[in-house]
Amino acid sequence: MVRKGQPGLKIEQIRRFYRAGNQQIQHSTIPAFIEIVLATNMLRKIQPKSFSLKYTFMKTNIRQIVIFGLIAVLVLGGLFTQLPACKPDKPLPKVVEQPTKPAVPLVMAPAFNADSAYYFVKKQVDFGPRVPGTSAHKKCAAWLVSTFKRHGLTVIEQHFKAVAYFGTLDAVNIIAQYKPELPNRIIIASHWDSRHIADKDTKDPNKPILGADDGASGVGVLLELARMLQDSGVNVGVDLICFDAEDLGKESETSVVQQVAGPNTEETWCLGSQYWAANLHKPGYRAQFGILLDMVGAKGARFPYEGYSTANASGQQAAIWSVAKELGLEDLFPKRPGGYITDDHFFVMKGTGIPMVDIINIPNEKGFGAYHHTHADNMDIIDKATLKGVGQVVATMIYRAAKPI
Repeated sequence: MVRKGQPGLKIEQIRRFYRAGNQQIQHSTIPAFIEIVLATNMLRKIQPKSFSLKYTFMKTNIRQIVIFGLIAVLVLGGLFTQLPACKPDKPLPKVVEQPTKPAVPLVMAPAFNADSAYYFVKKQVDFGPRVPGTSAHKKCAAWLVSTFKRHGLTVIEQHFKAVAYFGTLDAVNIIAQYKPELPNRIIIASHWDSRHIADKDTKDPNKPILGADDGASGVGVLLELARMLQDSGVNVGVDLICFDAEDLGKESETSVVQQVAGPNTEETWCLGSQYWAANLHKPGYRAQFGILLDMVGAKGARFPYEGYSTANASGQQAAIWSVAKELGLEDLFPKRPGGYITDDHFFVMKGTGIPMVDIINIPNEKGFGAYHHTHADNMDIIDKATLKGVGQVVATMIYRAAKPI
C-alpha cells in the first residue's frame, strides 16, 4: 500500500512496465531487455524507503528474471548462428494455383430495329383488312412469303379450310424456317389475319378492321427478327410462324380473358394454330419452347403474366420476364397476373405439348385496350418504343437459346 502524500508506483503500474518489456522482446530482443533493465533500475530509484518488503522482494525477482533472460538470449543467439539452417525431411509440395473459372458472359442480341419493324407493320396495314378469302389477304400473304425468302429463310405455306362460325374460308399458315436442318429449335409466332368485324365499335360494327396492333404488330416483329437473323447468324433453328384465321371467333357474353382456368370451349378462335398443331409442317416436329406475340405494338402497352403460360410454361415465362428486367423494361413487363386468354399458344400446347408463352397486351384489369376490335386499331396507336422493347426481349431469348458454335 502506498501511503497518502508519498510518491511511488502502484502494483498495476509495475505490471504494465513488465508487460511492455515482454511485448517488445518479441520484436527486438536485446534492446528490449536493456529497456527492461533500465526500467527496473528506475523503479529502484523512485521507490520510497517506506515501500514494503513484499514489493521490494517482487522488484528483486523481476530484476533477476530480466538479467537471466538477457544472458540466455545472448548465449542461445550465438549458438544458433553456428547451426546450419533447418530443412524439412521432404521438400514441400509446390502450391499449384487453380485457374479461376471465368464468369459466363450473358449473351446479348444485336440491337432490334424498331424503325424497320414499324415499316413492316405499316406495309401490312396498307393492304387493308386481311380477312381470309379476300384479295387483300392474298396479296399480303404473297408479300409475307417473298419477304421471308428475301431474308434467306425457307418458307412453307400450309393451306387449309378455316371453318368459321359464319362459313368456310380459304386460309394459309406461313412457316418461315431459319436453319431448318438444326434439330435444336424454337418457335416465335403471331397471327397475321385481321378481325372480320368491328364488334366492339359503335360505328360500322359489321365492317372489318385494319388490325394494326391486333395482327400486324406481331408479324412486324417476326419480319424484323428474320432480317436480324440473316445479318447476325446464331446457332439455333428458329421457326417464325404466322398463324392464319386466329380472329374469326364468335364473341361470347363472357370475355375471352378469363380470371380462372377451366374447360375452354372457345374453339371458334385460333383456327390456324389448331390446324397446325394437328398437322405439323414436319412429322415429329419438336421445339425447346415457343413465344407468341399478340398485340405487341400499342402505346401504353403492358404485358403481364398470362395464365395458361404460367400453368404450362412457367420456366420460359420467368426467363422472358427476367430478360425484360435485365434490359430495364420492368414497366413494360409487369410481374402481375393478367388472366387466362384463349390464344394460339393454348392450342399449340394442347396439341403438341411444346411450352409456349403468350406476350399479349393487357394494360389493366378490365382486359384489352380500348381500341380492341374497333376501327381505332390503326397505325395511330402503334408505338416504336413498344415494338423495340418486345423485339429486344424476344431477340435476346433467341440468341441465348443457341448452342455455342
